[in-house]
Formats: sequence, structure tokens, C-alpha cells
Amino acid sequence: MQEETIVEADLLIRNANIVTMDESNPVATAVAIRGGRFVAVGNDSDVMRYKGPTTRVVDGNKRLLIPGLNDSHIHLIRGGLNYNLELRWDGVPSVVDALRMLKQQVDRTPAPHWIRVVGGWTEFQFKERRMPTLDEINRIAPDTPVFILNLYRQAFLNKAALRVVGYTKDTPNPPGGEIQRDSNGNPTGMLIARPNATILYATLAKGPKLSYEDQLNSTRLFMRELNRFGLTSAIDAGGGFQNYPDDYQVYEELDKRGEITVRTAYNLFTQHPNHELDDFKSWTSTSQPYTGSPYYRHNGAGEMLVYSAADFEDFVEPRPELPAVLENDLFGVTRHLVQSRWPFRLHATYGESISRFLDVFERVNKEVPFKDLRWILDHAETIREKDLERVVALGGAIAVQSRMAFQGEYFVDRYGAEAAENTPPITKMLTAGLRVGVGTDATRVASYNPWVALYWLVTGKTLGGLSLYPASNRIDRHQALRMYTTGNAWFSKEEDVKGQIKEGQYADLSILSDDFFRVSDEEIKRIESVLTVVGGKIVYGSLEFQKLSPPAPKASPDWAPHNYYGGYYNAYNHGGGGTGLHVPQQGHHNHSCNHHHHGAGFCDLDCFVF
Repeated sequence: MQEETIVEADLLIRNANIVTMDESNPVATAVAIRGGRFVAVGNDSDVMRYKGPTTRVVDGNKRLLIPGLNDSHIHLIRGGLNYNLELRWDGVPSVVDALRMLKQQVDRTPAPHWIRVVGGWTEFQFKERRMPTLDEINRIAPDTPVFILNLYRQAFLNKAALRVVGYTKDTPNPPGGEIQRDSNGNPTGMLIARPNATILYATLAKGPKLSYEDQLNSTRLFMRELNRFGLTSAIDAGGGFQNYPDDYQVYEELDKRGEITVRTAYNLFTQHPNHELDDFKSWTSTSQPYTGSPYYRHNGAGEMLVYSAADFEDFVEPRPELPAVLENDLFGVTRHLVQSRWPFRLHATYGESISRFLDVFERVNKEVPFKDLRWILDHAETIREKDLERVVALGGAIAVQSRMAFQGEYFVDRYGAEAAENTPPITKMLTAGLRVGVGTDATRVASYNPWVALYWLVTGKTLGGLSLYPASNRIDRHQALRMYTTGNAWFSKEEDVKGQIKEGQYADLSILSDDFFRVSDEEIKRIESVLTVVGGKIVYGSLEFQKLSPPAPKASPDWAPHNYYGGYYNAYNHGGGGTGLHVPQQGHHNHSCNHHHHGAGFCDLDCFVF
């Protein structure tokens, strides 16, 4: 019998409570990592055999250790390019806090830069249950341009921003939106997404951009912010005003430098209305899906395939009627992608739209079979039950996001509580045999915080506390975590290399501040990672693991909001210094922390921006 060869591990984590998501070995207490992959998963005594003279050994302190989280639909590349410019209201508890942050940032932001609050918040998270007002914003910022985006509904522009963008009494409403006016016809500063969000994102695009070097810094910090919550992988869904290849140069450079800390698979999003087929013909002739590095790889087409099929969602407004040219436009692009064996995904909110999309896909399938091609519907809040079987028959999957956690109240106001009970019908999707991915659709509607999405999945509640879903449309915590790890790996054809704590898979993991399986429902939203590992390298640490964490770069330029508030709101970090901070609840661990810890922390329809 040949004797087993034991290799020396680079990193060994012991004394942890490990949920592996590997059904053949569901729980463990220790892992050994070498060359960026797991080489052993088991109990402490077995795994300690891999300890050598140079092995770094980390005590997991009996905390919960899980596979790294994977967001199956986020706008990470675009978010990274702009992160340092943005004042994030994600998680801010009150309008008073939000306006205080705005005032402080006004005082430090130099001309000609704007202050931008771009998504990730809802009025229902504020204890006052209201929006800020234009009068409040104008008093705070008489001279510094301010742009505040609220979902896909509207944007607030102060008078200084109106002057900079040039909107006056004589400016006509563009085809994609409404400039709200007073009784004298002068713009008030409110931009309304009616019938779509074009005006919101076209206006945002008028602002100054970061330099290339600052974009590199910004993207690194955004990835670190995601690492703070245990995210180690994501699928980038493209986005309006995100041009390929120009806006991907920063990510390519970071990949060459070995500085990517969130594995990213990117989809190509068409950029030219009425010329979408030309875009995809060009890209299919020069690019091949699933190529790239383990940290940055191509993932196919979407989420925009053709502009006529973009069913922009704003649940305050009536459902949009898509044009009659939809079927012809979508047929041409889909047929080309299937012929080229390109995986694709499509933004699809409303059941009425999805039925039409499936009509097209079935026509294409008769001419060019979809067989074994991975394709995805994104969002699907009101998909019809009869259409789930059609998706199954074509071998498709659905990726849902936590958008309803941010705008469920608006949906209920328009369509009623009963209609909201299956928005989307997650359990019916699973019962039908569909693969269901989970994500956030951050950063311009929902927040990038994956624990808010997991809270929404298991409780069926909005951030404002409104209970949307009955028990029949909620899933348990283990299933939710499975979807966010091994389940999402399928969506980038990486299920053989990530999503589980398993020998041979990428060594991506997170040790959590609190036990996801034991905390109360409301505490789920406050979970963070205290140690995040990507490819066997520690990329983030806090609390007892802070000394293991690589230092975070300072945000550039110096006045960047990140240098003062971090990203997702933390009450212990307001007033300055540091990035994301968290003081976790320690009641479910065998030790306690008695001090405040400061750790390191769209589619454009013409151009609709998802």
C-alpha cells in the first residue's frame, strides 16, 4: 500500500465551525491551503498534519467559517470606477444622519467636483420614513453640485447642480424622463424617471470622473469593501455608459498586478441602440466566453441584449409597454449568440415581457438548438408560473436580486399585498427544477451588502420591515447560503472550482462576525466577515484577525468620502478615519470583544442603466 504524501500547507485554519456546502463532507473544524486551493478539509488533528515550518496557522476561535460569498448579479466594474466619488447612504439609519454626512462632505469637496449619492438606500430604512427635501439639500449645499439618486425613480439636483448641467426653463424634457418644474416653469431640481431612467443616468454622466490612477485605487477599495462582507466572487452584469473595452482597462491592469480580491466574471452589455447585433458580431469574433484568468474572466452577453427588450422597472410607475420591434430585434441577436455558443443573460422584470422573450427564444431554439447553452433571466419579479416550465424546457436559469427589499413598499402600493407575495416566486422556481441564482444588482438600486440580500431571502421582509412573502415563498438559511455560494458558481460555469470548502477547489472563505444560523432574523443584516481569504491569501481582517489583514490603501483623492465614512454605514465610524467598521454581537461565540473595533475595512434604455 502506497503511503500518503503530506504536502506542507501555506495557510492552515483550525478550531473553526466550518459549513462546507460539500454534501459529502458537510462540516469540519479545519482547512489546509496550498497554492491557492484547499488541500485538506477535516478535523483539527487530521489537518494539522499539513503544518510545516513555514505554514501560517490561524485559530478560528470557533467562529462560523463558510465558503466565500458570490454575487451572481452586481455592477462591480462600474461601481469600482466610481466608488471613491460616492457618498454612500447604504445602511444609514435616519435622514438626520444622511444630511449630516452630506453637510460634512460639502465642506471638504473642492470645485468642480460633485457630491453623489448613487443608490443603495431607500426612504423606508430611515426612522423618519421620508426622503430628504430639495430645500434641505439646497440649504446644506448652496454652491457645491449635489446629485442624489433614489432607486430608478428619481434624482435630486440642488441649484448648483442644475446650473452645472445646464437645465433651465427652456430645456425640454428628454424622451427618457421628466424635469420637474415649478408654477413658473423653472426646474425644481427633481428629475423623474418617466417613462424610463435615461434622464437620471445621462445627467449623472455629466459629472467629473476620477483619473485613471484614482480609478485603480477606487476599484481596489470597492473590492475590499465587498471583502468586508465576505464576498469573494461576483458576476458583473455590464451596464449603461460602461463601454467595452475602454472601461475595463482598470480591471485588466489590476488582474496583471495580482490585485483583484473579488473574482469577477464579466458580461458584455450592448452599447449602441439599433446596432446591438453589430456589437455582438464584433465581440463574438474577437472574444471567447470563459477565457481569462481565475480572477477575471469573460462570461458571455448581457444583461442588455437589445434596447427594445429593456423592461425598465419603477414600481411607482405603470408597467412599460415594450415596442412591437422587440421580437425582431431580440430574435436576431439571440440567434447569433446561440449560433456562436455564447452564454447570455437578459434583464427581465415583468411577466408580460418575459412571455414575449420566451416566445422569441422558442423560435430561435427551433432553428438553432439551445442545447447545453447556459442562459439566464435576471430579476423576474413577476414572472408567470406557466413560464417557469418554458424556462426549464429551454435549459435556462433565473437570477434573482434583493431589489424588492428596497422597493417592496412601492410595489404593494401599486399592485397590492397579495400580488407582492411572489415577487419573485423563488420557491416555485426551485420546485419547478430551476437553478436560481442570488445577488444584489448593486450599486444603483440595492446595496452591495450580501447580508441584506440573505435577510430578504429568509425573512421575506423589506429594509423597512414590511413582510412581503408568506412562509411558502421563503427559504431556510442553509438553502439561502447554498444559493449564495455553490449555487451561484454555476452562473459563471465555475461550479467545479468554487462555492464549497472542498479539496481541489479555490481557497475562498470567510469567517463571520456572528453565526448566521443562530442569530435572530434582524441580526442577519449586521453580519460581516472578520477574516476573508481569496485564493489562499488573506485579503481582509478585523477584530482578533485585524493584525493579519493587509493594510487598506488610503482613498484618492484625499477628500473622497471613503476616507471619512467607509462604505456601508457604521455608527462607530462617523466623524472620520477608517473604512468599514463593525462591532459584532458576540453572544454566539466562546469569547467576547469588549471594545469598539476600528477595522479596515443598469441598464440605460437609450441608455437605460441597470
